[in-house]
Amino acid sequence: MGLPMSDPTAWATAMNNLGMAPMGMTGQPLLPDFDPALGMMTGIPPINPMMPGLGIVPPPIPPDMPAVKEIIHCKSCTLFPPNPHLPPPATRERPPGCKTVFVGGLPENGTEQIIMEVFEQCGEVIAIRKSKKNFCHIRFAEEFMVDKALYLSGYRIRLGSSTDKKDTGRLHVDFAQARDDLYEWECKQRMLAREERHRRRLEEERFRPPSPPPVVHYSDHECSVVAEKLKDDTKFLEAIQTLLTWIERGEVNRRTANNFYSMIQSANSHIRRLVNEKAAHEKEMEEAKEKFKLALSGILVQFEQIVAVYHSASKQKAWDHFTKAQRKNISVWCKQAEEIRNIHNDELMGIRREEEMEMSDEEIEDPSEMKETEESALVSQVEALKEENDSLRWQLDAYRNEVELLKQEQGKASRDEDTTKEQQMKLLQQALQGMQKHLLKVQDEYKKREAELEKVREDKLKIETLLENLKEQDSSTSRVCACSQEKECPVEKTLSNSPVKSEREVLLVGIISTFLHVHPFGASIEYICSYLQRLDSKICTAEVEVLMTRLQNTFRQELSGVGASLEKRWKFCGFDGLKMT
Repeated sequence: MGLPMSDPTAWATAMNNLGMAPMGMTGQPLLPDFDPALGMMTGIPPINPMMPGLGIVPPPIPPDMPAVKEIIHCKSCTLFPPNPHLPPPATRERPPGCKTVFVGGLPENGTEQIIMEVFEQCGEVIAIRKSKKNFCHIRFAEEFMVDKALYLSGYRIRLGSSTDKKDTGRLHVDFAQARDDLYEWECKQRMLAREERHRRRLEEERFRPPSPPPVVHYSDHECSVVAEKLKDDTKFLEAIQTLLTWIERGEVNRRTANNFYSMIQSANSHIRRLVNEKAAHEKEMEEAKEKFKLALSGILVQFEQIVAVYHSASKQKAWDHFTKAQRKNISVWCKQAEEIRNIHNDELMGIRREEEMEMSDEEIEDPSEMKETEESALVSQVEALKEENDSLRWQLDAYRNEVELLKQEQGKASRDEDTTKEQQMKLLQQALQGMQKHLLKVQDEYKKREAELEKVREDKLKIETLLENLKEQDSSTSRVCACSQEKECPVEKTLSNSPVKSEREVLLVGIISTFLHVHPFGASIEYICSYLQRLDSKICTAEVEVLMTRLQNTFRQELSGVGASLEKRWKFCGFDGLKMT
């Protein structure tokens, strides 16, 4: 590969020495009468199709062996692969979200078109930034395209068929760190993080148990509604929860004690209903147990019959007529049926044992029931006394709650007064801080206004001096006119021919000349008019420009700047014009 491709004789000689048919870059044979059986190098036998590695099935490529790189032909250049025995080119650590590569070792005569032609095979190229020092940066559309571009690292590039150094080079492709790639990668990571947070939030909301409905606050109307619900069996659960919440909140006081007592009494009336429901469910459970026991006994009878069939089939009369496989299956089935039968039999025996134990417990409890019937009258009296005691205890608790509420209200009132005082102090402090800031702002504005007033006064003094000078000039001209009455006609002609036509224009000329004298590098017409409009707002730009164009010996227009920054400036040239006139 070190030989240039423009020398076909040397290329053919190199391939001939290896015992291979000399082939050109286009695949055509360089020597048509080549005989592969003749080896030109001593010690190298001719290539045999039966040699190892040249059979029909290629040998497996070891995993550590790199892939063989081939010559790449482009329209304007050719890429030759590096030596496969050399170590792979070193690369820097891959930046996150890398879409830009650094390409060094470009030919001096390489252009962006050639670079695009080589690397557009790796994927869509967004931008190429080429330097004058034979390197460039290429930005691709996707990250996987960078891996394809790194494959070209180490290739030698040649422009056309030239062997000049300026048309050749060795490519070095490496990862590049670009701010656009990092910004896009960070945006993508933030988007993935947002999606992950949203997904977690949805998962948490899905697995979160629903919050219970809020309990209404106590009032006389709500109390009557809850009392009606407590009497209804279907709405009892909702009403008892509301009652419990009200009692825990401390809604019971001297005024509402009777209402709460009536609601507790109606809740107590549901005990008998619940006991009856429990008894009904126990009865249903007993009936279900009886049904289950009957069904289980029937199943056991059927299992016994199936096991009897297996045992009868295992006897000598029928067993000899079955094949070996059939006998094996029958024995396996018999074992499975016996195991299942024993399990169900044990379950049935356990149910019967539980019933016997329950029966024994009932026999033991029978004398106690006799005693309970005798003492039922005493129990009813005791329950009545307990109810009276409970009512008195509830009244005492209500009084205690009222006292505690009054104490808490007094403590809250004192705390509220302290908090209101603190809040007022904070508000006053904030108001004072705001006033101080406002005073500082006003002082700054006052200083700025004073500076502006001083500037205006200086401008006014300058204008007054100019007016005085102009008045003196007018008085001198009037004296000259009075002394030279004989030359009245020529003077009138000169006045009629002069560019200045009124006293106002004379004043404007004096002010503009003074202004431009202060600005030796000239000023634009807009800047001059903005200064004049401070003195007289009726002055327009067109009038001033016409006046200055008429006085060519006093004012001169010049162009300054280049290109887009070109600007017209007026300068005062009265001293030069005086010499010329």
